[in-house]
Amino acid sequence: MAEMNYVESLKESMYIPSEELVDDMKEIDGDIMILGVSGKMGLNLAKLVKRASNKSESMKKIYGVARFSESDGIREELESEGIETIKCDFMSENQLEGLPKVKNVIYMVGYKFGTVGNEDYAWAINSYLPGRIASKYKDSNIVAFSTGCVYPLVKMSEGAPSEEFPPEAVGEYAQSCLGRERIFQYFSKQNKTPTTIFRLNYAIDLRYGIVSEIAQSVLNEWPIDLTMGHANVIWQKDACEMAIRSLRVASTPANIINVTGPETVSIRWMAERFAEKFNKTPKFIGSESDIALLSNASKAHAIFGYPKTTIREMIDITSEWLLNGGDTIDKPTHFQERQGKY
Repeated sequence: MAEMNYVESLKESMYIPSEELVDDMKEIDGDIMILGVSGKMGLNLAKLVKRASNKSESMKKIYGVARFSESDGIREELESEGIETIKCDFMSENQLEGLPKVKNVIYMVGYKFGTVGNEDYAWAINSYLPGRIASKYKDSNIVAFSTGCVYPLVKMSEGAPSEEFPPEAVGEYAQSCLGRERIFQYFSKQNKTPTTIFRLNYAIDLRYGIVSEIAQSVLNEWPIDLTMGHANVIWQKDACEMAIRSLRVASTPANIINVTGPETVSIRWMAERFAEKFNKTPKFIGSESDIALLSNASKAHAIFGYPKTTIREMIDITSEWLLNGGDTIDKPTHFQERQGKY
């Protein structure tokens, strides 16, 4: 029982809003709708929005919209939090038109894993649907989730690309995500819709993400491929808070922001730290390439401050989660992918 209480306390910590988020919530005018709320980050983000709204006494109505096609309890958990849920197939014209108008939209809809062999659907979701959303919510503030995958792999010696670096999307998933960005950018200019393009790379939860994958590999003595030897990571709660606060910096033309942690993290170094925690010897295969998929998030850090959770804290928390029986989500990030095929 004590272990479960400890695990639950770690989980609950993901939903406690910072004072900065509460303060910004006071300044965000109008209700907030989260489109694609049933995805990996949606529950975390929605709970932070609702709790920050409550704590700020701003009395905002929070909507969570998704297909809710899985019986995973997410819809019930959202509703228990006081979030109004709406079941919607975003590709249905009638259902999309039936959504209420709101002042603020956080767009999290996307399709990644399974793109190979299903490219037409990926393009429809990632590039076509944003145009319909941008048209319907032309009078709203929009934060549109995107990905650091729109950048090419870069040489470690040249440093990670910032927003000034031109995108060079590799593979149809990344290309369709760049299409999403371009559509939102177009409608931001056309309709004077304040928009933030939120290029995330990579968010880390207790149950999934690069840090969890490396931890599980060390704990279970699985081999770790070092070819993609470096990565950027950010704790999911920090990323969610930045996404919500990005409503305040939405602009026209659209404001593009890279979002990740400040370090370029060595996969080998991370595995060695977990090995110390678990009293294991990590197993490596391959060797580090001199190129990697990286993002420079100094602009986000200038706007929002540095993420509150450091990489060493992520390692500590993830270790405690696994050692105390915390569950995991079997959704690999495929961060090792170098050809853009998801």
